Amino acid sequence: MALFNSIEQLPKALLERLDTLHFTTMTQIQEKAIKSILEGKDILAQSKTGSGKTLAFGLPCIVRTDVDKHRPQTLIITPTRELSDQIAGELRKVASYKPNLKILTLYGGVPLRAQADSLAKGAHILIGTPGRIQDHLAKGTLVLDTIQTLVLDEADRMLDMGFYDEIVKINSNIPQTKQSLLFSATFPTKIEKLAQTLLKQPLTVKVDTIQESDKIDEIVYETSEKFKTLIALIQSYKPESLLLFCNTKSDVISLTDKLHHHGHSVIDIHGDLDQKERNESVIVFSNRSKRILVATDVASRGLDIKDIELVINYDLPFDKEVYTHRIGRTGRADATGTALSLFSPKDSEKCAYVTAQAKKGDMRELRVDAKFKMISDYDTLCLNGGKKTKLRAGDILGTLCKEIGIDNKMIGKITITDTKSYIALHHTVIDKVFKALKNVKIKKKKYIAWILN
Repeated sequence: MALFNSIEQLPKALLERLDTLHFTTMTQIQEKAIKSILEGKDILAQSKTGSGKTLAFGLPCIVRTDVDKHRPQTLIITPTRELSDQIAGELRKVASYKPNLKILTLYGGVPLRAQADSLAKGAHILIGTPGRIQDHLAKGTLVLDTIQTLVLDEADRMLDMGFYDEIVKINSNIPQTKQSLLFSATFPTKIEKLAQTLLKQPLTVKVDTIQESDKIDEIVYETSEKFKTLIALIQSYKPESLLLFCNTKSDVISLTDKLHHHGHSVIDIHGDLDQKERNESVIVFSNRSKRILVATDVASRGLDIKDIELVINYDLPFDKEVYTHRIGRTGRADATGTALSLFSPKDSEKCAYVTAQAKKGDMRELRVDAKFKMISDYDTLCLNGGKKTKLRAGDILGTLCKEIGIDNKMIGKITITDTKSYIALHHTVIDKVFKALKNVKIKKKKYIAWILN
């Protein structure tokens, strides 16, 4: 695989920053796309989730940003709030080599006024969902006449959600001299139509377009007692982390409740949760405070959740592309994973696309440990301070270890957002830390702490 330093257009300061982030070797999509994007070509790219496409389009956009011009130069459109946040987080890490480069997210669930105020102060790279971008255009709080690069990420997902007209309308507000980059996991007819509308003589790039069969072990189990079968699979596979998919919000809520009553450490994520609740569900699952995440398809793409050992389709989707994206949450990068699917006899015809490619599982071959529960050793403590109060992970770690006397082995992942900090702590020490923080200051400031349920 090629190295980032093989691309002459990437400045030395950026290469040094990539090196500190342990990004030295390019993925296939990065190797094939970055140089061409820097040369100004339109790109039509097909690559699956986890292929490294964010840096493939993000690095050129960062390199070409003129920070002296306080107007938007890149617009990245995504299907979900979660994906917008994920892209923004990844690009901010890389862009730190370039002082004063401002990246702003625009999506629902956040007051329009607050975003409008941020836009008025100036931003260079905008990342958002079609609906909210349209809202700002309609109210005149967003003007796109300085956009040089338009990026559509997970374009097929946006079209599935019915955003074709919105994307075309947003495009009509952008100078036609711009560069357009379209990234999609699949190439249905609708994508080809959109590409013809937006792209000028694009370079087509196709990599990682199918799941690698040796990376994800796919097994299906036919059952008329799905919950009983699910418990048996959990007690047989004994995963460290489990992502469970249901087709509806009500099924997600019901299954989460049943697993909780069976003694498992579980949380859910679905469209009825507000943005803060959705963010916290992802955080506590990522930091291992909760070991099972039950989700609708809002989580099948766009969530930055690493090292998922096992994915189970409690309900099989009746769309092969949705299935592909779901199981793609495991076996990412260099890891391997397992994807299990349950289906009832009456669904066998609709699910033929899965049963044709996956192995047929036999419940009699499972070694079930009836005592096994997916229980976490950690809980999450939350503080009412984050990046905006200049709070860093090192500050929190130092206070917990030196001031409160907690062994660092008892401290798990620390996640810091703009306004809050989340600390995974071993359940044997979390009460001690919670009580101590009523008196102990962090960086000479007292923070309010609470334990997340």
